[in-house]
Amino acid sequence: MIICTNKMDYPLGTQCQRVQNQVAKVSSEKEQAALLCMKALASRGSLDALSQQMAYHPQYLESFLRTQNYVLHMDGPLPLQYRHYIAIMAAAQYRCTHLVSRHSAHFLRVGGDPLWLQGLQYAPARLRRLDHINKVLAHRPWLTAPSHIQDLLKMGEQCWSLAELVQAVVLLAHCHSLCSFVFGSGADRDSPANPWAPRGTPPGHRPCEVANGSGSARPPTFVPDWTSRRRSLDSSYEAVCLRERLQRVTGEVDRIEERLRGSHTSLLTDEEDEEVTCDTEPTRFVTDPEFRYQDFAPQEQDRFEIFRVQDYSWEDHGFSLANRLYSDIGYLLDERFRLVDALPSPRGPDLKRAIWNYIHCMLGIRYDDYDYGQVNRLLEREVKLYIKTVSCFPDATKNPPCSLPWTRLKPGEKVHINLLIMEARLQAELLYALRAITQYMIS
Repeated sequence: MIICTNKMDYPLGTQCQRVQNQVAKVSSEKEQAALLCMKALASRGSLDALSQQMAYHPQYLESFLRTQNYVLHMDGPLPLQYRHYIAIMAAAQYRCTHLVSRHSAHFLRVGGDPLWLQGLQYAPARLRRLDHINKVLAHRPWLTAPSHIQDLLKMGEQCWSLAELVQAVVLLAHCHSLCSFVFGSGADRDSPANPWAPRGTPPGHRPCEVANGSGSARPPTFVPDWTSRRRSLDSSYEAVCLRERLQRVTGEVDRIEERLRGSHTSLLTDEEDEEVTCDTEPTRFVTDPEFRYQDFAPQEQDRFEIFRVQDYSWEDHGFSLANRLYSDIGYLLDERFRLVDALPSPRGPDLKRAIWNYIHCMLGIRYDDYDYGQVNRLLEREVKLYIKTVSCFPDATKNPPCSLPWTRLKPGEKVHINLLIMEARLQAELLYALRAITQYMIS
């Protein structure tokens, strides 16, 4: 690491030290390089359409990609073909052509049998047995019961192991919630009302710049403060120091990007996606098309007890169980939840919590320490309608294009709300599934 000493005969070294301190305040060197890498990939068009939108929040994007890469490609109990087929089954519940086509292509790439793509009836019996818990988690997760877990774990030669089932559940929940983001961002439809430009990039904006608070279309500058500082320099010492510093950081970015591109387990670029696109009809993988979301109505509370977070929470229960049965997944998911909650909101933390708790409430999850009157005070009726549609009915074939009614929201803020919806849905499904697994284990 280059150190610029603060000597009396080199007074401008103090300026360089201040720059280094500012960089250190943002994050560690490793985190900073990773964020710059995400911005560089986004600005060069090397991310798929969904990731380009998430790149408004590059630190979250890095966490999302790391989790997705882990469950789809890294070590785990399920073979790669099974993972992508489970993703197809999950996305098909919402007729999400975008994700079904992508995972069909990946399925073939990793050696999957093309016959399976003709329909769920052609898949192995073990995969077909996931159909029930797939549709329940997607549309009415409060129906998830220990008996569903028992049926999958105790069925002769076609039974699942507990580790396999946890990975399958994580995949199902991940893809169900991602369908909400796809629908909310308009990536699964071609409509004049779609506010996003082709390939998911807002018109006139570069994702990496908006992530830095700029709406201009200039090429990205990784360290904008340094340019203005260098104009005041009258010594070549700091100029050399800053230049070497910049070269070192950008060199680290290039190395990370090269590693991401070179790894066979890395996410595909847009060009690679186009080469392996596979048109597959989602309805082939849906056995009960009439099974859809229904309101968690008061009359159902006698049959389906309200899920109280005080009794079973992600922090106290779900995290440890997931991590124990599927190594490290708890840490990866927890990082996503924390990062989306930490994203700055111009309307304050109360709005974020109102959105999160409103989604959980629609799925039968309640927080005893929360005043639900805040939901109606902070969320306009049209906003609540948008959130409910994206959360519970993310099906572009049945619902018209919709957009957030808050017209003054910046593109990055709209993406933030869609990320909140996605992560709240993900955690809700995981809570129901992991609670059912816990109840099965102790019964």
